[in-house]
Amino acid sequence: MRVALFALLGLAASLAAAAEVAGVRLPDTESLGPGGTPLVLNGAGARKRAFFQVYAIGLSLAERRTAGAEAIGAPGAKRIAIHMLRDVGADAFVEALVEGIRENHSAAELAALEPRVKQLSATLAELKEAKKGMRITLDWVPAAGTRLAVEGRPAGSPIPGEDFYRALLRIWLGERPVQDDLKRALLGEKQ
Repeated sequence: MRVALFALLGLAASLAAAAEVAGVRLPDTESLGPGGTPLVLNGAGARKRAFFQVYAIGLSLAERRTAGAEAIGAPGAKRIAIHMLRDVGADAFVEALVEGIRENHSAAELAALEPRVKQLSATLAELKEAKKGMRITLDWVPAAGTRLAVEGRPAGSPIPGEDFYRALLRIWLGERPVQDDLKRALLGEKQ
């Protein structure tokens, strides 16, 4: 009986384990939105520029997906959690996001997304700087839209349209991701 109890406790501990990326612990499960929609950590990795790690990022979905298109098109709530590993000016942070969207969409798609990209850019510009240690989440809540939060506090208004959230996901999971090994990490591949 005692052995069975220890086995169950060990299993529970391994299921509740968090991923660690560049010293940042990302929870294996989270709840999102009204009613606490449960999400599981699909994968996590670090965004690098030159020799520097810029941020740790985790992707949480309702259920794990191993292909970029599947993760982008997965139904239900989703979360991108970004943990800054260095200070980055808001302008540079926004430009990197916009460039990632631009790389993965046609001119017509960009035109349709433009007002919402400007809305996100304006909200992020109010931050002035994405500081080391800051946690930024981009959540897709089906009834509400894309919600941005900084340190758990909502920032700006929700941005409508699942196509916009999918555009954000393509930054990291699209045909031309910002970093190939980061895409693989977010899709759960062991590095």
